[in-house]
Amino acid sequence: MEATADTATPAIRGTAGRKLREGLPAQGPGKLAGMSTDYGYDLWWLVILNSAVFIIFAFSFVRPRTKLDWRALGGFSAFIVALFTEMYGFPLTIYLLSGWLGNSVPGLDLLNHNSGHLWQDLTGWQGDPHLSPLHLLSNVLIAAGFILLYLSWQVLFAAQRDHRLATTGPYARVRHPQYVGFLIIMAGFLLQWPTLLTLVMFPVLVIVYLRLARQEERVMVAEFGETYAAYRRQVPGFVPRFGRQSTDAGHKLQKGP
Repeated sequence: MEATADTATPAIRGTAGRKLREGLPAQGPGKLAGMSTDYGYDLWWLVILNSAVFIIFAFSFVRPRTKLDWRALGGFSAFIVALFTEMYGFPLTIYLLSGWLGNSVPGLDLLNHNSGHLWQDLTGWQGDPHLSPLHLLSNVLIAAGFILLYLSWQVLFAAQRDHRLATTGPYARVRHPQYVGFLIIMAGFLLQWPTLLTLVMFPVLVIVYLRLARQEERVMVAEFGETYAAYRRQVPGFVPRFGRQSTDAGHKLQKGP
């Protein structure tokens, strides 16, 4: 969901454009004026729209009920807002790295919105950045993350309704598939449009989700006792073990002794 703002004159619009232009390295006589005017920033309505779409989408799949659920969704929401603020609002990363990028990638048009696809710029991709292997992989990861959230919620909702432990579907592979889903989505966005802020936020959110998972497991042990302890011994927390062993463990726990 990327957009560009077409302009009829070579003037760069808005506060973000003016600040970015001032922060660019020296380009030589006439070089800056000849740059592309495909400038897709200062579009704050797109920041709000895209942030709302992805956060509401995630909310509809997670349906937070506890404080831990809301914290998990809150961390994801902060990441999404930070991402789209730079994607369509103000390109802080490009502004801060403009000197280094101008020297590292000769001919890079920093005023072109497509230059925000920094991995493609740094790897020398010459075509449409939306068709690069990294961008296509990012789309797959984002879709896979949302599908995992949806499938996990279906299993969790049924288990909560029946007052039992969720051990089937994605929960037969990992104990915290919803956290894994959030992390997969964020990793996909980092491949698509990396920023300094989101690159810092990602490992922080990994730690946050690990801590939330520990708190959640203490609650599960208190509620389900040895049943959850046995499930925890057989099923990994975040990184799945592929094969029949993990799936069979989930089904055995579901059936009981």
